[in-house]
Amino acid sequence: MTRYNRERLVHDVFKIEVEKIRNGWYSDKYFCNNVYLLERLSKEGYTFQGESDIKDVDCSMVRNGDLEVEMQIFTRRRPFSLVAGVDEALAILKECTGYYDENKIFVNTYKHLEVEAVQDGTFVNYNGNPLEVEPVMKIRGRYRDFAKLETVLLGVIAEPTRIATNVYNTLVASHSKEILFFPARFTHYKLQALHGYAYSVAVQAHNAKFGKKNYRFVSTDEQGSWWGAEGVGTIAHATICSFLGDTTETMMQFCRIMPREVARIALIDYKNDCLGESRKIMGRMFDKYLELMIAGKKEEAACYKLYAVRPDTSANMIDVSLCGPKATIATDAGVCPRLIRSLRNALDSAYEEWDVPSEYDAMAKDWCKSVLIAVTGGFNIEKITEFERNDVPVDIYGVGSSLIENSKETNNDFTADIVQVKINDEWRHLAKIGRAACGNPNLQTIL
Repeated sequence: MTRYNRERLVHDVFKIEVEKIRNGWYSDKYFCNNVYLLERLSKEGYTFQGESDIKDVDCSMVRNGDLEVEMQIFTRRRPFSLVAGVDEALAILKECTGYYDENKIFVNTYKHLEVEAVQDGTFVNYNGNPLEVEPVMKIRGRYRDFAKLETVLLGVIAEPTRIATNVYNTLVASHSKEILFFPARFTHYKLQALHGYAYSVAVQAHNAKFGKKNYRFVSTDEQGSWWGAEGVGTIAHATICSFLGDTTETMMQFCRIMPREVARIALIDYKNDCLGESRKIMGRMFDKYLELMIAGKKEEAACYKLYAVRPDTSANMIDVSLCGPKATIATDAGVCPRLIRSLRNALDSAYEEWDVPSEYDAMAKDWCKSVLIAVTGGFNIEKITEFERNDVPVDIYGVGSSLIENSKETNNDFTADIVQVKINDEWRHLAKIGRAACGNPNLQTIL
């Protein structure tokens, strides 16, 4: 599958806790034990005294404490994964490969490694055969110098790869509509930058593959910090509450005060009357828009251009426009197809109720029809797929927890296996049963 080319992220952006990683603070303890054992064997000059799995070579002179290995890192999510996190893994490898000498001084041996890695944004396939994986990274070198890093390396790739793949699949399910990244409230705040970056990788990969120009919308500044973006947002239910429940007045003051570049998106479910609230907001905003346009104040008028409305109706409530003897929670609650279709019709026809001079009828009609619908509230791939299959007129999907979901279907656990060892300056296959050295044409030489 395709990938897009990009510059790798600079190491400073990751704020790596170098000393803790070097000391094994974040490593599974058995890796620390492994390093301790191999370092002691190296100091003793120990040579192999067991029975080797490599049958055709005399291994009696192999110094196990200084053994050079080839390790490959891969994942097994079907049918593919969109990889992210490799840049951070490379930064950790560069800063933390090595050992502490007798004086407790860290000796960095990174330059003695051979490293290959894919770029973030690369697709890797998996067909279910563990002997046919596509590694995202290969490391060759003295094992004890980087053995302690395995836990950390796998973790910094697994988390963003899972999210990037989830976002990519959601974009495909939406038929390339805009996806607003809204999972900040569902995870620890320290993960926001990583998650936002994974989202960015997915949008860029999607655009490259399908020739699209989707924007990257994150909700916090931290989510965009690794790639130089800022969070975007409009009003919350609490904002409306601050205006004593008057959504229309909330929007009018928002339009008056906020910078013009901030999109005017009205949250319309506060009173569980999405159609009625939309009509009120649109009427007031267009009146002001027209007044300023007539006065020749086009820039000020742009502040009153409604970009979108956002229904966020709770899943246990039925909007008043849908209430009736045949309405049920199962079919009509929350942000459902019937509500969105009714809302689209209400937006498109709102101008018909306005007392607008005839010469401005076309302007009023275009103003209304250009208002988008941005939906939020429990959207995931399944719900988006259903909406798209039924041509529900949604323009933008705001998606939260499903983008960071870690289920059986979305699992992106990574594994690191030793698949070759160097014996007498020759690389020989050595791996546990069910593993083998595999290739990937997208691997790039780092060292």
